[in-house]
Amino acid sequence: MSWVLSAFADEAGGSIDEQIAALRRAGIRHVDLRAVDGFNITTLPTDRAQQVRRKLDSAGIAVAMFGSPIGKIDLADELKIDLDKLAHLARLGDILGCRSVRIFSYYNQQAALTPEAWQAEALDRLRKLRDLAGKLNMVLYHENERAIFGDKCAQVQVIAAALREPATFRLIFDFDNYNQGGEDVWANWLQLRDMTDAIHLKDSDRKGQHVPVGAGAGQVRKILADALARGWSGPLSIEPHLQHSKAVQATGPGGTPNQQYAQMSGPDSFQAACAAALNLLGEVKAPVA
Repeated sequence: MSWVLSAFADEAGGSIDEQIAALRRAGIRHVDLRAVDGFNITTLPTDRAQQVRRKLDSAGIAVAMFGSPIGKIDLADELKIDLDKLAHLARLGDILGCRSVRIFSYYNQQAALTPEAWQAEALDRLRKLRDLAGKLNMVLYHENERAIFGDKCAQVQVIAAALREPATFRLIFDFDNYNQGGEDVWANWLQLRDMTDAIHLKDSDRKGQHVPVGAGAGQVRKILADALARGWSGPLSIEPHLQHSKAVQATGPGGTPNQQYAQMSGPDSFQAACAAALNLLGEVKAPVA
């Protein structure tokens, strides 16, 4: 049993060189690629991906997951946008040695569908993405996110019941996003722990300000200890959000940046987030790889 720890290193710097330096400084051997060298991961050219792979290999760092924005568009937008992104990520996966893709489950602001129609359309799109992922030998990881269909615990349970399967469609548990949505994070964990396949280490306080993981209202320590006691294993990703860096702003984040860390450089803020996560994981004796 092992917990593979990675980080969204684009919060430390935009270039692959800056991200490698930050990961090595933190002692983390895996990365979730979201933005690199001026490209979102879904638009990274294959020749640039080959350069990225060479640099990562030289540094002893592997890609754990693609932090894609798939599913973070409105239902008024064409599904083809996301299908094309997934197909490109499959090509990058062959180069970068990664078959795992973070996804979301669609806004309903422009489409303005009824709640029932929103659910039906979101599930239909996710099912088509899952079917394509199976053909491409990719695994989708759905993240709960504010204002998309998979925002509240009940919605995530609907998604899990309809779509979750180990080979192609799995679920991410993000403490901060549930807290930002005003839900009891521990209560959500009790409902979702048996269907949680990955964890995002991100936290915020009661006012929605991002804080180092474990210092907020996400009940992270309690949940990680419970996960360990239950024999859980899977990937964990440090997603700091302590600063609303260029990489974070591109995601349309909720909550507010932490003023204590806003004065730091990006690399130093990233290190603070990683140190907090590593200390917490050490406290609960997590089997981190």
